[in-house]
Order: sequence, then structure tokens, then C-alpha cells
Amino acid sequence: MDLRYSILGPLAVEGPGGPIRLGGPRQRSFLAVLLLRANQVVSIDRLAEQLYGEAAPVTAVTQVHRQVSELRRLLGADAIETTPPGYRLRLAPGQLDLERFERLTEEASRLPRDDADRAAALLRDALGLWRGEPLSDLAFEPFAAPAVARLQELRLAAIEARIDADLALGRSAELIGELDGLVVEHPLREHLHGQRMLALYRAGRQREALDAYRELRRALVDAFGIEPTPPIQDLERSILRHDPALHVAVAPAAAGRVRSILVAADDAAGLDALLEIAEPLAAAPPVRELVVVQLVAEPDELPAAAAALASRRSLLASPARAVAFTSGDRAADVLRMETTHEVDLVLLRTGDALEAAALPALLDHLLPRAAADVAILASTGAGRPGAGIAVPFGGGDHDWAAVETAAWLAQATGQELRLVGARSAAGAGRRDASLLLADASLAIQRLVGVDAAPRLVEPGVDHLIAALEGSSLVAIGLPARWQADGLGAVRRALVGRLDAPLLLVHRGLRPGGLAPAAAATRFSWSAGG
Repeated sequence: MDLRYSILGPLAVEGPGGPIRLGGPRQRSFLAVLLLRANQVVSIDRLAEQLYGEAAPVTAVTQVHRQVSELRRLLGADAIETTPPGYRLRLAPGQLDLERFERLTEEASRLPRDDADRAAALLRDALGLWRGEPLSDLAFEPFAAPAVARLQELRLAAIEARIDADLALGRSAELIGELDGLVVEHPLREHLHGQRMLALYRAGRQREALDAYRELRRALVDAFGIEPTPPIQDLERSILRHDPALHVAVAPAAAGRVRSILVAADDAAGLDALLEIAEPLAAAPPVRELVVVQLVAEPDELPAAAAALASRRSLLASPARAVAFTSGDRAADVLRMETTHEVDLVLLRTGDALEAAALPALLDHLLPRAAADVAILASTGAGRPGAGIAVPFGGGDHDWAAVETAAWLAQATGQELRLVGARSAAGAGRRDASLLLADASLAIQRLVGVDAAPRLVEPGVDHLIAALEGSSLVAIGLPARWQADGLGAVRRALVGRLDAPLLLVHRGLRPGGLAPAAAATRFSWSAGG
């Protein structure tokens, strides 16, 4: 059937004869999960987890099969393909409003700067596809919260891009009212504040532009104890001296958009271990700012921690801001920092033991809500500096997240990247993992020009650990079922026995550190396609 699907508002399906009436919340949620991963295979385990959260019944797999059968009756027998290990909703270009939104925003992002009129028109068309809050009829379903948050962020990024285009077209005065409302709604979003400052200044309201800077600075200091980013500070200085460059069609300092890496730990030793990883990542083009956070347990520890952070910050080669504060809810505070800044990666040291079956409360509350990839330094073995970065790879979403982080670090440090996969089990009639490793290697070569050396090992934890020993760092993905299974036996063994630093990488919804700039307005992005 010729169907149109909509998720940029309540979930809706339109057929040649009008709207198609869907079933209850479970069926609608199932379809929404497939739409959010359109043209990708979603495993049965992943579907069950998304539908039921941690409360999956013993009949969850049977329920998944039933939902597929019912949707095929509604949407057509060929609408949902069975592709091991799960199902794929195959869509043609234009069938899904999210895909049309992404296509329009990407087209706008590729235009030259002097074609702002065309960019503004494309972005208005993209934003016109929104019919309210995304998936508003499913907002309280188990799968929805992180997906809705990511969709809302895409919309805001497109609004910011459209405002940039309108500023370039000289529409400053008519933008001020819209920007006034947006900064109230997003008081810590520096890009919006920079746009508002520039619009006010170009409208002849210099004093109010400077007041806007002070409002932002006060909000950041009150929330986090940190100053605005250098581009925003540069914009304030340009306004103070009436810099003629502020009146050109494009003022580069206006946006204040700085991509960053958030580094968070409970103590100085944890920060030092994380910064050994973060510094080369931040220095790799495009240069990123380090946002360094120490979560202090007691108020009496705060002065010493802040002084030590200031000293450590002065020694960093990359641009950095650093802050220490007490925290009654570590997950909420890290999330607030992550959502406020243009974070490509959260690097975290929990201070809690990870060998237990269940993950610490910090990760249990943080990971489902984090939009960015989160890399947890699970062990700090000495390893062998410069000996190469290894990734156990099985082809899952979480494995791709680990490969992207490892490739980013390999590119930044000039080390070898090694991908480790399983040999086929004797007599199993299955092929080994070499084709998977080849696919990953080709993707990484295309993105960053880094070659990945494959290595096949016999099945079993002991063989895997032997293959990983001697690395300078190991990155391994945290699978989708971490809430039900914790680390799993293999990862717990690595945490307890590996002699190299171990990063557990959780896939976020926001594009990661290897993503091109155009990926900022795409729902999902991966080196794996």
C-alpha cells in the first residue's frame, strides 16, 4: 500500500483512502519503534525491551510476533520484513515525515553561506512538518522518553539553523520576540543566547544585547559555576567595541556553538585517568572544548577541589572549563550538563564497583536518558601505552558505538586500531566474524582514514582476555539489555581481569564524535550506516 507515516506529532498512518486506524498503545509503540529505526533491522530482544522496559513478561517474544502479524494485516503483508535477528520496516523516500525533515535540513546545511534565503526556505518547510510534540500519544510508554527528547533536540537545532539563516538575511528585528521566548524555554542554551545578543545589537539595542549576555552568564554560574564559552565571551567584547564585523551577513562569533566532551568523576584520581583519554580526543579536528566536572561528596571538600581543578585546567592543552560542586543526584547533574552543552561524548568514572550483577544507581538513572554516547572507564589497568586500541566487535549498535569511540582515539593518538571477533565454533556450520570486521574496517577507513587490524579468537572469555592483553586501551559496547542483564558475564570478567584501561560505551541517540556536522539534525547516525 502507498502509506504515509507521521511521528512528528501523534503517531499517524495515512493510506490511499484516508487515515488507518491503529490498535492500542502496545501496537502503536511497536510501530513507532520500527519507524524510529526505519530500514534497519531491530532485533526481537530490542523490540521486547523497548515495548516493556524492565517489566518484560515471559511471553514478550510471543507478543512481538503477534504485533507483527496484526500490523501486517493493517499495513500490508510486505510492510514488515522478517530479517534475522528481528524485523525491519522497509520505507521508500518520502514515506516518513522524519525522513523528509532530515532530508530538508541536510540539504539546507550543504548550501553555501551566501544562499541563506534558500536555506531559510528549506528549514521552514522542514519545521512545517511538525504537528506538535513528537509521539505525543505515546509519551509515557517505556521506549518514548529518550526518543522524544532526541526528536525535540532535532527540532530545536533546525530552529537555530533557520534563525542563523534569517540573521544572515538581515531579519534581526523580527527575530527578537521569537528569541526572547526561546531563551526563556531554554535558559542555558548558549547558541540561542548568542543569536539573541546579535539580533538585539543589529536592531540598535546594544544595552539590551549586553544585558542578554549578563543573563546567560548569571544562569550558567548559578547552575554550574562556569563561565560562558569563549565564542560568547568574544561576542560580548565585539558588542562593547562596536565591531564592524557584527554587521556583515554572517558573524561567525555570534553562534557560540562549541562542540565539547564532558568529563565527570567523583575524585581527582578519576579525573586524571579520564583526562588521559579526553585530551587527545578533544585535540582531534574539529577541536572540542573539555567540560571537566568533579562531583564532590561533602561541602567542606569544595574549596580544595575547586582550587585543584583550576590548577589542572591551566595545564590542559585543549580549551577547557572546569567546575566542582556537591551533588545529591549525580545522574541528574551529569544529565543537566550533557543537555546544556554541545556534548559529543560523556566520559565518566563512577567510583562504584562494576563487578556486581546490577549496574550502579548512577548508570541505571543516567544511561536511558543520555542523548550523547557515554563511555564509562570501568577499570584503570596500566596497559601498554602506544600498544594499540582494541575493540571486541559483534556488529550490534553498542559495538558500533565502541568502534566509533576507539577509532576517534586511534586517529587522535596515531595508534593501531584492532577489531577482535570470534572464530566459528567447531561443527556449528556458522561462518566466523571476519566479514563483520571487514564491514567495520571499511566504514572507519571511509570516515577517518584509520585502518583496523582484524583478529579472530576462539570462543570463550579466557581467549578474549588473552587477545586483549597488552593493549593500551580496550573499548567494548554496553548492549541494549544492560538494564535486565547488567554488564553480563564477559564484561564483568574484563572489568575484573583485564590489565588495560577498559571503556564501556553506551550508544546515545545524538550523533557521536565521528559524525559530520550535517548529522546534527538526523535522528540516528552511525559509522555502520
